[in-house]
Amino acid sequence: MISKKVSALNFNKVAGLEREGSGSYQTTSAGGETVRAYIPAPLPPEPPLSLGLAGQDLLEKANRGLGRLDGLSLILPDTSLFLYMYIRKEAVLSSQIEGTQSSLSDLLVYESEHLPGVPVDDVEEVVNYVSAIELGLRRIRSDDFPISLRLMREIHGQLLSGGRGSHKNPGEFRRSQNWIGGTRPGNAVFVPPPPDRVIDCLGSLERFIHDEFGRTPTLIKAALAHLQFETIHPFLDGNGRLGRLLITLILCDEGALTEPLLYLSLYFKENRETYYGLLQEVRETGVWEKWVNFFLQGVIATARQAVQTAREILALFEADQKRIQQLGRAAGTAHQLHQVLQRKPIISISDAAKRSGVSSPTVARAFERLAELEMVREVTGKKRNRLYMYAPYLALVTEGT
Repeated sequence: MISKKVSALNFNKVAGLEREGSGSYQTTSAGGETVRAYIPAPLPPEPPLSLGLAGQDLLEKANRGLGRLDGLSLILPDTSLFLYMYIRKEAVLSSQIEGTQSSLSDLLVYESEHLPGVPVDDVEEVVNYVSAIELGLRRIRSDDFPISLRLMREIHGQLLSGGRGSHKNPGEFRRSQNWIGGTRPGNAVFVPPPPDRVIDCLGSLERFIHDEFGRTPTLIKAALAHLQFETIHPFLDGNGRLGRLLITLILCDEGALTEPLLYLSLYFKENRETYYGLLQEVRETGVWEKWVNFFLQGVIATARQAVQTAREILALFEADQKRIQQLGRAAGTAHQLHQVLQRKPIISISDAAKRSGVSSPTVARAFERLAELEMVREVTGKKRNRLYMYAPYLALVTEGT
């Protein structure tokens, strides 16, 4: 184990560094220009965080919100239904922050039939993100794998396994200087650590996550680790998406959540200017408390919204089941399709027939009845290869995307 004191002492003795904010700057060369690259001080912050009464109150409220969110399994008859859509919504939102234009509907259409007409490059990035989430969760849960540099590389490899980022060294920490904002290193908003310092910075972050410097409350740990990862920016691409995924992995790994139900991408997207501003402010001033308070407010708001959405989904399913019962003889097939639509809210007649065990003509007639009830609508406008959407359900889960 490396003590916090020794680690910080070695950090200060590196030649050419100027102590500033919550880290130091080192002069380096990038793109033929001389720039000041930022090297974050090891976590936890020194001096220690001082949240005050208001911050402690936020932390208590955020933990209560997580508890209510974790109790969704007691509200929903099948938590996997909510998880399926919620993970995909997070993938869309996290990718949208990075500039992709695909929607949740685009993703579901793509997963259904790989039909033309959706932005394939954008959707492939989102599909990769879904796979990366599932990989990370499987590794820390089923494989009992620690959150580590190896796991970060594995997840990153999946994240950039195809699409536009596939040439950006998937699964490999960068060996060249990158920068954030601006058209070149010289006018960048922020220049992360030089490549020869990346592993040292990540190693310190890994030890912090493993509590080698002392126990840090889970939500505080997730907040600090996310900002530190974004500051290190260890990959050539995909840092933002992986940094946001790291939050959920920490919460699940430490048992704060049984299922991966908390994602902050919508909160970060809605407060993008504040989000990026606080990341930079911590680097320049070392005032972590403002960032932690912002993060905790996001947890509170996001958990509350997730619980509310889950209740609205449950109420919708129950109301639609009652409406289906009024269809008389057609109710049996319609009920079977309703069960299928809860798992696959955009679906073709042939796929619905396969999943329900009902013939395609019968499914087609049942979809017509459900369309009359305004539960589904056809989205292709074609006579063949038609797709039907469970519109009221998608309206609930696509908010913000």
